[in-house]
Parts: sequence; C-alpha cells; structure tokens
Amino acid sequence: MQLEHLIADYGYLAILIVTFIEGETIVILAGIAVHLGYGLELQWVIASAVAGSFSGDQCWYYIGRHWGPRIIAKRLSWQAGAERVYKHLHRHQYWLILTFRFYYGLRNVTPFVVGSAHVPRLRFFSLNLIGAIVWAISFAYIGYLLGEASKLFIDDLRRYGLYLLGAFVCLGVAIWLVMLVRNRRKARERAQ
Repeated sequence: MQLEHLIADYGYLAILIVTFIEGETIVILAGIAVHLGYGLELQWVIASAVAGSFSGDQCWYYIGRHWGPRIIAKRLSWQAGAERVYKHLHRHQYWLILTFRFYYGLRNVTPFVVGSAHVPRLRFFSLNLIGAIVWAISFAYIGYLLGEASKLFIDDLRRYGLYLLGAFVCLGVAIWLVMLVRNRRKARERAQ
C-alpha cells in the first residue's frame, strides 16, 4: 500500500490518536498533506486535532484531579515543569489554560497540574475547548502554508512531496527524542 493511500485511509485516525497525547508535528504534517493533495481535507484535519487534543487534555485533567500530586511526585522530569505551572496558574489561571498547548515543555504536565489544583471543571472544560480550537487551526494552517511555500521552491512537487513529508516526520521525531532524552537527563541530575 502506498503512503498516499495510508494517509487518505488512516490520516484522521492518526491525527486523533497522536493529538490525544501530544501532536503539533502531526497537525503540521497533516496541513502539508492537505496542500499536497494526499486525500485529507483541512476542516477534518482541524476537527480531528481538536477532538484528540481536547479529549486527551480532559482525560489528563481528571487523572490530575484524582491522582495528580502522586503522579507528579513519581515523575522527576515533570516536577520542575509542575512548579512552573503552579506558579503561573496562581497568577494567570485563565490565560494559562487557554494557551498551555503553545508552551513547549509544559504541554503534557499542565492538565495534571490544573486538575490537581482543583480548578473548577466547567472553567477548565470551556477554556480547554477554546484553546484546542485555536491550537488546531493555528498548526493546521501553518502546515498548509508550509505546503504552499514548498510549491514556490520545488518545481515538481508531486515527485518530491513524499520525500519532503518524510523529512518533516523524521525531523519531528528527532526533535522529540532529543528533548525527551534531555528532560530525563536533567531530571536525573536534579534527583542526585
């Protein structure tokens, strides 16, 4: 099966699953795939990203409400991030909940911390939904515009489009792995 068919058949499901956990990279790549004509539509990419991101963060919020302090205490790599989130949460609660998806390094721990701080459910629900919509639209259009920009620099986009998409996937995975290793190393150094 060709990559084009895989993207067309499973692209929205992949976006939903990956954005449940993290997701900037896949939303940008999906925006590029939309522009390159790989069987995805921008409005459904955005809808999948909103659904995955919103539901994932709601899940992490409720886990944080019940077990947040214990989970954060066991995850050494999250403790420094949790302290920063608590500090910002007390100063700028609404703004933090609206924008935490855009802060690299705080994205995963923030819903736990907000839940463990017992921010009211309806407040988190509303602000989380607005934030997920803005985030999904922003990153999907960034990807779409990158796809448009690539047309200006590549004469035969169909010929090189899959290679470009593959390069972006490799770059995104490499950045994620480097940051994961760096955060774990810092957490171990703090623990010692």
